Amino acid sequence: MKIVALRLSKLLVRSVAVAVACSMVAAVFVATAAHADQENSAFARLKRSKESLLSPGASTSTTTGHSSGSGIAATTETKVLNDGSVAPFITPDSPQSMQAMVDKYSKIVSDGGWPQVPRGKLKKGAEGKVVAALNKRLYAEGYLRVEATEGEYAQVFTSATEEALKRFQYNHGLAVTGMIDGATLASLNVSAASRLATIKANVPRLAEYSKDLGDRYIIVNIPAQQIETVSAGTVYSLHNAIMGRPSRPTPVVMTPLTTIRFNPYWNAPASIVEKDILPRMLSKGSSKVMADMNMKVFDGVGGPEVDPDKINWRKVRVDDYHFRQEPGGSNAMATAKIEFTSPFGIYLHDTPEPHLFQTGNRFYSSGCVRVENVSVFIDWVLQGQDGIDSARIANLAETKERLDVEISNAPQLRVAYLTAWPAKDGVVAFRPDVYELDGGGFVIGQPLPVGETLDGKRYVLKPIPRLQEDIDTDDGLGFASLFRSPTKGDVLMPGQNRANGDSLVNLSSIEAKKQAELRKKKKEEAARKKAEEKAKLEAKRKADAKAKLAAKKKADEKAKLAAKKKADEKAKIAAKKKAAEKKTKVASTDAKAAAEKTKSSASKSTASDAKKTPTKTSTAKKSPADCKPGSDGKLPQGCPAPVAAKKPATASAAEETATAN
Repeated sequence: MKIVALRLSKLLVRSVAVAVACSMVAAVFVATAAHADQENSAFARLKRSKESLLSPGASTSTTTGHSSGSGIAATTETKVLNDGSVAPFITPDSPQSMQAMVDKYSKIVSDGGWPQVPRGKLKKGAEGKVVAALNKRLYAEGYLRVEATEGEYAQVFTSATEEALKRFQYNHGLAVTGMIDGATLASLNVSAASRLATIKANVPRLAEYSKDLGDRYIIVNIPAQQIETVSAGTVYSLHNAIMGRPSRPTPVVMTPLTTIRFNPYWNAPASIVEKDILPRMLSKGSSKVMADMNMKVFDGVGGPEVDPDKINWRKVRVDDYHFRQEPGGSNAMATAKIEFTSPFGIYLHDTPEPHLFQTGNRFYSSGCVRVENVSVFIDWVLQGQDGIDSARIANLAETKERLDVEISNAPQLRVAYLTAWPAKDGVVAFRPDVYELDGGGFVIGQPLPVGETLDGKRYVLKPIPRLQEDIDTDDGLGFASLFRSPTKGDVLMPGQNRANGDSLVNLSSIEAKKQAELRKKKKEEAARKKAEEKAKLEAKRKADAKAKLAAKKKADEKAKLAAKKKADEKAKIAAKKKAAEKKTKVASTDAKAAAEKTKSSASKSTASDAKKTPTKTSTAKKSPADCKPGSDGKLPQGCPAPVAAKKPATASAAEETATAN
């Protein structure tokens, strides 16, 4: 096994292959598939044998079809049938058929169930009590006729036993060998009560999935790891498929197909570029690595292409550039991507690693579904639309031409979760409950990672979107693993969960999610309080500024009033002073005028007196120098009274005055 693994590792290194879409590339050991055609000759011989009468429905049995392999190698093959040899997973009559199976298996349980088969490697020709227990077990479920448990055949491993065991293995997804091995023995010894519970869990699923199927539809059966195309109730083709691993379950979708993208691009996420592509570019040369990877670099999404050799990748932000892998066989989507309306962000697509379809337990994608022999699938979907037939599809794969086709008359798609469905001949086909959803009422929606619950349920009805970044990151993990040493976190065996960070909700558990939500709420609350405090401070600052402005305005007005009052007081004092000065001046003027008037009157009186009483001339007449008023204001004796000057009216008057003087 180590040698095989080493060869596979060398093959991966030689090819510049991207990991398949929505997946991490698993380190799987490729083994040769056990094809059903090898069993056809045995069935032909059985049909001619009289012992075939012991096995109900033997003539209609085949080993091609709905089985998924119990070990390393796949037990199915991708094949065009179109012959009615395989019953569809789902038909419009499935709900009624499944209800009939409920009644049948309920009776088996009420009758005591079926016997346990002892351990032992049994094959055709064996005899004994262990074989007798096996025959009774197969009869109880309807794989053998009652005659196989009686008489000469009761303890013989006949051809009828072999054929019945093969149909049992086929209906349970086991390697169809016709011999007892460990996986077959384990399936045989699952109790009838347990099988009845599984049937009941699938009754509502079939009722829902069978609605509005139409004449042409596609069934992707997750537990069976197979896809079938159905036309007019007949399975046209079967395709091996790769499904979501238990930590990234594929969701249940009911929708028509919409678009087929031939040779799509793969967009490398920043995480892959930073951790894996950039170091290689710095070591080997940017343009060389881009050429080896068939990639181009653009200045942002939708921006112009840039020369990677002209960028200093040691200093730039990787997020500023868009790394795109061109169409081609090494592209993560390979030759085609089939899209449909889905809230879950998943799709169907081709893969650059077709060898993975030859392995069993093909649960290692990130939720998307990979289709083996996608060209046959697309040819059936398009039915020659726009002249696109098988030859044109092959040409597109060869030339790597980009082409998007909107599907007209699109078939319905059912990505279904069926752990049990009606098979031919009145028995039921079963598959393991890989996502652990049985018994929880799951019909449609998004299964949670195995081991996780939300509000006590294993699924959610509202989608948990698979972001394009997450999907592209998964696409690139295998691509990136070509450049780094293998680590425990990089390599997954089929069905294995990634130890850390591989939850659909990107958390190790739902509790961690709740804690993260709580932290988010606390952070938002803190941010809200901080914003409120900031708003308060801002409001206070504005109020303070407003109050300060009002106080300043008030102070200015007060100062203005004080200045005005002071000015008024000053003006009033000045006016009062001016009025006093004016009054004093007027009084002075009046006094002067009165004095002048008194003087004038005295002069006139003296003159008059002088005229009336002639003055005697004597030697006692005083000189003008002596005629000065005394302290009492009176003139000395003999001095004439002062007379105001008066303009003489006539010459004689003047003369009289002169004489008087």
